[in-house]
Amino acid sequence: MTELDFIPKNNYRLSIENGSFTWQSPSNIALVKYWGKKDNQIPANPSISFTLDACKTTTELKFKKRDLSTEPVLSAVEVLKVTSGFSFDIYLDGEKKDDFKPKIENFFKRIEKYVPFIKEYHFVIETKNTFPHSSGIASSASGMSALALCLMSVEKLLIESDVSSSAVETFQNKDYFKQKASFLARLGSGSACRSIQGDLIVWGKHKEIEGSSNLFGVKYPFHVHENFKNYHDTILLVDKGEKQVSSTVGHNLMHNHPFAEQRFAQAHNNLSKLIPVFKEGNLKSFIEIIESEALTLHAMMMASMPYFILMKPNTLEIINKIWTFRKETNHNVCFTLDAGANVHVLYPKREAEQVIKFIQNELVAHCQNGHYICDRIGFGARQLTMNS
Repeated sequence: MTELDFIPKNNYRLSIENGSFTWQSPSNIALVKYWGKKDNQIPANPSISFTLDACKTTTELKFKKRDLSTEPVLSAVEVLKVTSGFSFDIYLDGEKKDDFKPKIENFFKRIEKYVPFIKEYHFVIETKNTFPHSSGIASSASGMSALALCLMSVEKLLIESDVSSSAVETFQNKDYFKQKASFLARLGSGSACRSIQGDLIVWGKHKEIEGSSNLFGVKYPFHVHENFKNYHDTILLVDKGEKQVSSTVGHNLMHNHPFAEQRFAQAHNNLSKLIPVFKEGNLKSFIEIIESEALTLHAMMMASMPYFILMKPNTLEIINKIWTFRKETNHNVCFTLDAGANVHVLYPKREAEQVIKFIQNELVAHCQNGHYICDRIGFGARQLTMNS
């Protein structure tokens, strides 16, 4: 598949006046990390992630065909402010969020040629998360993937309403729908392309994984041992504040990073190492790779110019306590980190009872306000309502 495969071959008839779709999409946690990107949200290295279950976003997209003849005439100043031609409002938990609009407008600019109907409709985007927006859990992956799926549902409806369209047959292919949704989500937030499906998703071209792509996420195609089924992820909320350095800035700092090429090679190599690990159920090797990846991610930040640190003292306290507990009990518990201070505690289902007790007794004290989220592997997004 290439980018050209996602550009509609025919114009839409736009016979649908209005409607709405609702999708629920989860977040995900990368095991092999993506850090550094090229133009158009192309990853500098491949990544693989666990799709989550409890941490998710529900988005309802309402759409109504615009009648430009009835829209208010804008003043010269207003015209300068509104040059994109997109029309939408966005709400989080019922509250209008105009400060979110620049990010959505930028997303619409990136995807316009792939879903050209978006200028023909006014959209109301109503979204809510199962986790507090200020929790420190990145909502871009779940939010952008849910919005991309809603837009794909609108496109599918427009195509199927046009019996003369040659694209109808294309949309009967469920893989195309998911691939294009992942492709669009990537243009909003890179990691969002890994939230469309589950439970293990690969994003980025890798020589040993047939069908892997820089353009969208794909399901991990090889055998996965029972040890990795129903894996748990307890997310310890160490710091709920806004990061002092955004992920976008951090990605860009990889362009002139002295260790960038070695890091990209390491990610390819670690993904190769995980193939036999997943097949054989080797939890010890899994732990070594996953923790090394997490620490390397933050090492890249600390070796950037300008350098920065997103971990907090309590992040390190938690990591050291996990290492001590694992050594003393031989439980297969490990950590990974996102681009922030929070700690994802990963462990197999059969060890959940003992690990959760350890988390509650030893680790929760290091969380901001004692807050943490119990999650586990999920299986991707799902549609909640059809067009209405």
